[in-house]
Amino acid sequence: MLSEIVLAVREACADALALLLPVSCAGCDEADVVLCERCALALAPDPREQIVAAPGGAVAVWSGLALEGVAARVLRAVKEDGRTSLAAALAPALSSALAHAGEANAVLVPMPTSRQAYRRRGYRVPDLLVRRTGRRPRRLLRHARRTSDQRGLDRDARARNVADSLVASDAAGLRVVVVDDVVTTGASLGEAVRALRAAGADVVAAVTVAATPRRLPTGR
Repeated sequence: MLSEIVLAVREACADALALLLPVSCAGCDEADVVLCERCALALAPDPREQIVAAPGGAVAVWSGLALEGVAARVLRAVKEDGRTSLAAALAPALSSALAHAGEANAVLVPMPTSRQAYRRRGYRVPDLLVRRTGRRPRRLLRHARRTSDQRGLDRDARARNVADSLVASDAAGLRVVVVDDVVTTGASLGEAVRALRAAGADVVAAVTVAATPRRLPTGR
C-alpha cells in the first residue's frame, strides 16, 4: 500500500512539472500542446493478434497499435522523457487489446521493471498504463537475474538472454493476462508466461499497447 502511495505521488509530481514547463506535441512537436488533435486521432486503436511461443503452450498476444509514427513517439515520451500524463492517451489502445483478449475478469500482471530503469524513471511503465485503463496491476513477477539489453539481438539471442530470468509468486490458481508496453519478438512475454505457469497460474493471454511492425500479421 505504501509503495502505491509513493508511486502515485511521484506520478502526480511528474504531471505537475509537465504543466510548468514549455510543452510541445509528443507526436509532431507542435508548440504549446501536449498532444495535438491530429496525433490524438493517430492513436485510435487498431488491435492485432499474434501468437507467441511459451513453455506449456503458445499464447495469443493482442496489441492495440503498431509501434511506428505517432504511437512510437508518444510511447517513447512516456518511457524516456517522463511525460506520464501521455499514458492516458495510450490507455484506449491497451483497453482495446484487453477487450479483444476477452478476459475481463483476469488478473493483470505487468512485466517487471528492472531496478536500473525504475531508478532512472521513478515509475513502472506497464503498471502506469494498466492503471490508466482503470484496472489494478498485480506485480507477481520479479527478476531472478540480470539480463543484457535486448536491443540489437535477433530472435534466438533474445530468447537465450531472457531464459529463466523471471520468477513468479502468489500466482497459484489465478487466471492471468500478462501486460507490457511493447512486444517485439515475444521472447520476454514468453519468459513471463513460463514463470507464471511454473508458479501455478493459468496464463490465458498477453496484451501490449503496441507491437513492432515486423511482428504484426498481414491480412487481418
